[in-house]
Amino acid sequence: MENLKKIAGIKAAEYVKDGMIVGLGTGSTAYYFVEEIGRRIREERLNITAVTTSSVTSEQARRLGIPLKSIDEVAEIDVTVDGADEVDDAFNGIKGGGGALLMEKVVATPTKTYIWVVDESKMVHQLGTFKLPVEVVQYGAEQLFHRFEHAGYKPSFREKDGKRYITDMQNFIIDLDLGVIEKPVEFGRELDHVVGVVEHGLFNQMVDMVIVAGKNGVQILKSTKEK
Repeated sequence: MENLKKIAGIKAAEYVKDGMIVGLGTGSTAYYFVEEIGRRIREERLNITAVTTSSVTSEQARRLGIPLKSIDEVAEIDVTVDGADEVDDAFNGIKGGGGALLMEKVVATPTKTYIWVVDESKMVHQLGTFKLPVEVVQYGAEQLFHRFEHAGYKPSFREKDGKRYITDMQNFIIDLDLGVIEKPVEFGRELDHVVGVVEHGLFNQMVDMVIVAGKNGVQILKSTKEK
């Protein structure tokens, strides 16, 4: 599996050219993309500026000598490469397994070409087997938890080292065990209007291309979403 992720990450780096502003994703597959960008800067003198989606990726980029800017220092991003936890037939996805969904969506929004790199196990017909992360403010988080519980969404607070996990933006994550999300676009809109929800892990109709690594090689799937 790790080898598949590496293949997908390296393939995605081919879409990065000199002079670009590049969004660097977070997670186990995006890790290999970032490593390849670092190699190209070192060995091929690739000239790019990067924006990162988490403190973990920022540390990796600095270690590799990748020049960084903050999201507020750039007007737009040429290409962003990130991972995904699930991708459905309509190119909707769930992200946030690594806890960086808010920063990932902030970086994805001004991106001209948005690419996901995944192994074939992440491709599904319908979203929902992977728990849907919902980032919430700490104040009133219990109220939101009970609301989700009453709605039948089977919520659980994400934990790390026996304590509630706190994101880079100092929020909690409530994971929803939905089983199947029949209408991800509509459900995303529902969550958008819940007070106290900062962001959710439904990345609906945002991606332009999905690079899928599998036992039969690399497949490149292109979305037909409207620009």
